[in-house]
Parts: sequence; C-alpha cells; structure tokens
Amino acid sequence: MLSKRTSGFLRGLIIVAVIGLWMAIGALGGQAQGRLSTVQTNDAAAFLPASAESTRAAELAQEFVDSEALPALVVATTGDGSALAPDGLAALEAYAAAVPDAPLDGTTGDEPATVGDVSVADPVVVPSEDGEAALVVVSLDAAVASDRVGADESSISELAVGALRDLAAADAAEGGLAGTGLDVYVTGPAGFVADLVTAFGGIDTVLLLVALGAVLVILAVVYRSPVLPFLVILTAVLALTLAGLVVYHLAANDVLTLNGQSQGILSILVVGAAVDYSLLVVARYREELRTVRSTTTALRRAVRASVEPVAASAGTVVAGLLCLLLSDLSSNRSLGPVAAIGIAAAFVASLTLLPALLLVAGQRSRALFWPRMPRYAGDHAVGAEERGQAEGDDRVEVEGHGLWSRVASFVGRHDRRVWVVTALVLAACAAFVPTLDADGTGDSEVFLTQVDSVDGEEVLTQHFEGVSAQPVTVVAPQDDLQAVVDAAAATEGVAAATPVTDQPAAAPGAPPQGDPLVVDGRVRVDVTTDAPSDSQEAVETVSAVRTAVHDVSPDALVGGAAAERFDTQLAGQRDLRVIVPVVLAVILVILVLLLRSVLAPLLLVAANVLSFGAALGVGALVFEHLLGFPGADPAVPLYAFCFLVALGVDYSIFLMTRVREESLRVGTRRGVLLALAVTGSVITSAGVVLATTFAALGIIPLLFLAQIAFLVAFGVLLDTLVVRSLLVPALVHDIGRRSWWPSALGRADRGRVTAG
Repeated sequence: MLSKRTSGFLRGLIIVAVIGLWMAIGALGGQAQGRLSTVQTNDAAAFLPASAESTRAAELAQEFVDSEALPALVVATTGDGSALAPDGLAALEAYAAAVPDAPLDGTTGDEPATVGDVSVADPVVVPSEDGEAALVVVSLDAAVASDRVGADESSISELAVGALRDLAAADAAEGGLAGTGLDVYVTGPAGFVADLVTAFGGIDTVLLLVALGAVLVILAVVYRSPVLPFLVILTAVLALTLAGLVVYHLAANDVLTLNGQSQGILSILVVGAAVDYSLLVVARYREELRTVRSTTTALRRAVRASVEPVAASAGTVVAGLLCLLLSDLSSNRSLGPVAAIGIAAAFVASLTLLPALLLVAGQRSRALFWPRMPRYAGDHAVGAEERGQAEGDDRVEVEGHGLWSRVASFVGRHDRRVWVVTALVLAACAAFVPTLDADGTGDSEVFLTQVDSVDGEEVLTQHFEGVSAQPVTVVAPQDDLQAVVDAAAATEGVAAATPVTDQPAAAPGAPPQGDPLVVDGRVRVDVTTDAPSDSQEAVETVSAVRTAVHDVSPDALVGGAAAERFDTQLAGQRDLRVIVPVVLAVILVILVLLLRSVLAPLLLVAANVLSFGAALGVGALVFEHLLGFPGADPAVPLYAFCFLVALGVDYSIFLMTRVREESLRVGTRRGVLLALAVTGSVITSAGVVLATTFAALGIIPLLFLAQIAFLVAFGVLLDTLVVRSLLVPALVHDIGRRSWWPSALGRADRGRVTAG
C-alpha cells in the first residue's frame, strides 16, 4: 500500500493535472467560442432538404440568370404624404451614383472593399407611381463577394447594408441624404438578413454575461458563501469553452451546420446544465462531510453517489436531443449534436474539474462552505431518524430538512388528493394547447424591436404595390408556358406572372422585353405576389400557386423565398409528428434501464408530458392575449418539447434515484418522503438556475428566442416546483412499492432487498 505522504503527493499531482488540462481547454476554447459567429449559416434555404420542391426549383432557376442577386432596397419618402420634390429625386440620383464607392467596414485588404465590389449591377432609382416615394435597387451577390472581398458570405449583407445606411446618413456633399428632409430606410432581403445578424450579435457576449450574472446571484443566495459560487461558475464557463472548441471545428469543417439560434441555445444549455450537475455534486459532498472527517473520502463518496443520477440525466438529455437528427431541416438536425456536445461537456466538467477545485484546499475544504460550514457529526448522528424508521414505512412525518420536511409530510398525509388536484390543474392548462398558432410568421414579425428593414417594408408596400423583391419562381416545361402563366396569374394573391426573357427588365415591376428564355426545354416564370415575399401571406399564396400550377403542369416546380419558407414550415410540422414519439420512446427506455422498473418510468414520462402540455397551453395564452405575438414558428413547440421533456425528466431522475436508494432501506412510501425532503432544496435550486439561464434568451429581440425562453423557463419551474415536488412523489407514495413493478423491489417487503 502507498504511504499517506505518497498518496497525498499523487492526489495533488492528479489535481494539478486536471486543473491544468482544463485551463488549457479554456485558453483554446475561449478563442473558438469567440469565433463561432464566423462559422454560422443563417440562410433558410441552406437548411432545407435536397428533396424539397423549392430546393429543386432553385437549382433549375439558377440556369436562367447569370447570378442570384440578393436585393437591398433603399426606399425614401417625405413622410408627410406629399410628393417628392425634384431636388429630392436629384439627391437620390446622387446617392445611387455614390453607392458603388461606399466602403465596407471590416473587410480585409490594402484598401477597404466597396459596395461596388459586392454588387452585380449599377444601382437603379425607381420612382413610385404616386410620386410620394422612390426606390434605389442595389443587387448584391454574396458568391461574387466572397471571391472579391475578405469576408465570409454570411457577413456580406450586414456589411453592405451597413454601408448603405452610413452613406444615407452622410451629408449631401458626400452623396448622402442627410438634410434633404427624406425618411430613408434600407430594407429588402439584404436588409432583413443584416438586421437578423445584428440581433444575433448579442449572443456572443451579452447573453452569456447576463446568464452568468443571474446564476451567480442565485448561487450566492443558495450557498451564502463567497467562494463556492465562483467555483461553480468557473466550472460552467470552462465547460462552455470545451463545447465551443468542439462545435467550432465541426462547423468549420462542414460536419454540422451552426446558426445563431443554435449558438445562443448552446451557451444557455451548457451553463444551466453544468451548474445543475455541480449543485448536485456539491450538495452530496456537503452531506458526506457530516459523516466522515476526511474531505477526500467525503468527495469520493459524493462523486460516486452523483455519477449515476448525473450520467442518467445527461444521457437522457443527449439521447432526446439527438432525436433531432431525424429532422428534415439541417438547422434542427444540427441543434441535436450541438446541444448534445454541450451537455457532454457540462457532464465531464462537473465530475472532473469541480471535484478537483473542491480538493485544492485539502483538509480545509470545509471552509469553502463558510459561513455555513458542515461539521463532522459521526456516522451514527447523521440519518439516524431515517434509519430508525425502517419498521415505520407508513409514517408520513419527516424531520430535519426545514421547509422540504413540511412539504414531504404534507404530500405523505394527502398523497391522492395532491396528485389528483395537481394533475387536473395541469390538464386544464394543457387544454389551451390547440389555441397556439404555430403555422409560421413572416420576416417582419420576427423582430420584437423596431428595425429599419421592417419600417422600410411598410413604406415599400404602401407606395410600390406589385413590386416583390424576391418573386415566386416557377420552372416548367416549355410547352406548358402559357398554361402556367395563366394559372399562376389567376391565383388569388398574385399580382403578376411573367416569363423570364432573354433581355433583362429595365426596373422592378417593368414589363418584360424580348422572347421567353428556354434552357434545356424549360422556361421560368416569375410570379409577383400582392404581399411582400417575406410575409406569411406570401407563403399562403405559394401554397395556392403550387396547387394551380401543378394542375396544368405536373412537372413544374415552384420555388423562391416564400416557397422556401413554406417548405421550411412543412418540414417543421413533419418533424413534430415524427420526432416527438421517438423522443418519448428513447427517454422511456433510458428510465426503464435506470430505475429497473416499467411502471415508474411510465409514470414519470406521463407526468412530464402533462407538464409540457401545461407549459405550452399557458404559453399560448401569454403569447396571444398578454404579449400579442403574431404566431410562432413550427420549430417552437418542437424545441420546447425536446428541452422540456428531456430537462424535466432530469429533476424526476434526481428525485427517483434517491427514492430508490432510500426505498432499499426503509421502503417505498417512507423512501419517497425522505428523498423529497433531502433533495428538495438542491433540485429546486437547480431548476431555478436552469429557468433563469433560459430566460436570459429573452434579451435577444427575436420572436423565436423569446418564445423558447418563456416556454422552457416556465416549463422548468413547473417541472421543479409542481411535478417533481407534488405530482410525482404523491403518485409514488399513493401507489407504494408497486411503483417498481416488475422489479424485485416492487414485490419484496421492506428491508429484504439489498443494494446489490
């Protein structure tokens, strides 16, 4: 055997090695975390499967044009309803002439790149028919830009739109529009992309700082210690750097697709999970410090006792999230592994880095809990009340754990009444789920704050009726050209249907010139919708256009921006139908293996599904009646389900693994009450932490993230304070040992089943 001195030296060496390794990960991962935004892909078309009609249409439609331009539309108006004066139009002409030389900030090279380097045509000034507004069309091409400019394609729109806005704010002497009295907006597809990128800009730093600050406050309240909260926060931050390091390299090498939503969710998920797992380890460590003198022994026992529930929790979340790989959308498929990597990093950090940090102080580690340091009381003094009740399985009074002792005693006295009333209340909330409008929203409805692109689109729609920045494209056989044009033009919501010719149009909305362009026996028809191409109304028009066109030309393909949005929504609805049952089945299997039972896992899954339904029902009421949201994307209920069911089961796992441990000693009914009393404080703290971190997503002013933030935060609190605290323990207490059916624990008398 090793001497105490040698053993202590080896232990110290291991601690230094573990901490040193994590510091190295932090150094490398911190840099990767800061560069995640450079490997994002936020183009909705890139997320669609190759089999989607809009994807196939886009491939064929590209053959009819030299390049696929992304329009940036600069719209100017007097703002008071009066006609534009000649000097106003002259100022716009001067502005258009100055656009090609407008510098793009942030590009590389000896000289700054300009808008002219990333555009495919000279800007065109188009007055409105009512004379009250004018439009400057700037056609951008990100593919051309990536060859000419030292910037990735995803940032071209942001740079170009920023240059257009900066130029508009300049003095007239510099080609700008300041001082002309005109209201100027930069909108169109490029404007929306730029504003979206700007909104996601807070994900890298602001979101993380807000989440960490909120968690630090909660931990300070939980521990009342000046040291422990920082150890837990350090564990969470380094776990995030590990996740960021892995995700960055996978995204950079096109192994997975990362978008702004996934990046924001990754940060929140890692911080929340790492803190949750750390809370469980620290709570068990505190318990063990009361039973043994050696801090090393106490920590070894705590880690050994925490491995199973933490591993089961992490495994459940990872398995549930990986079910997103079944999605038709690459954005959903990528979130699965991205989030799974984050959970794995949180698991590893909480069971390696945190124990090492706790042992740095050696035998003085108890001081980390100051001023509430756990005192050694001897094996006989801890848990005596619990062990003394081995023959009193039906007793419902629990002592020694403050508030949670009273909660456990209340549940024990009124078990059936508690779970019946709780289930009915949750079911009543879930009854509002059908009122949730999750059919999709338009681009202009995505932003929760006032943005230039949305304001500009309103002006554009008011003064340029029939001008669509991105028309619906129909690619059809040459022989069906006239039938397709007639069918599309007759569809409600369509302003015009014109074939692409061998001569370009003079301006948006101008009549076509020349003969129809034929490529490989196909023609292309551009369909202009009454509604803006990025609106939900245009999506509904696409559905009608497809029906009408397919009736006269079965081989025709309908694409375009609105069609891509329509296909994205269809894929989201399909994902919800397919992925939800798979997630439930996977989680059920994991719980059966963990709890060695069938009935208890069924009860847990049913309870958490009911909790999810209640959260979604309350969310529907809040979104529609309190906040007045226009609707939701189909991915909102899918993401909420994956997070809430997987994370909600976490807290039931923490509880039920302790229930099983106690049941082996004192029986199921007594065991569930003791487990509730012992774990009540730490699980509640974990739930509040996770809810707070997800609520931080609400600071990003985007509809999707705000809805996810509310649903997950509210749902986690519901799982923590209602399902885990009342519904599950009351149900298990009422059913008794039969909860463990068909395992031996469900048949044996108390005290006759050993841990082995």
